[in-house]
Amino acid sequence: MKVPEKDVRHIARLARLELTDTEVETFSNQLGDILGYMEKLNEVDTKNVEPLSHVHDQVNRMRADIPEPSLSREEALKNAPDANGTFFKVPRVIKE
Repeated sequence: MKVPEKDVRHIARLARLELTDTEVETFSNQLGDILGYMEKLNEVDTKNVEPLSHVHDQVNRMRADIPEPSLSREEALKNAPDANGTFFKVPRVIKE
């Protein structure tokens, strides 16, 4: 199966890609192979398979939302490479 070149060019234009004629030919064949594989998957009987959102049976582990005391200003600044009073001092990134 081969995807028509006009469709490949249209998809490339939507993705803002400039393709050479060789790339269009290559992608035409590759997209056709992908779609052929998807058709093969449609042949699988999935009547008794429940839909799922994840492959693994995992559950998010959340901690209780309990307020706790935060760091004091002094504790937060004690490991700073440079501080100016009650603020972190960092190199200037915006030039005047």
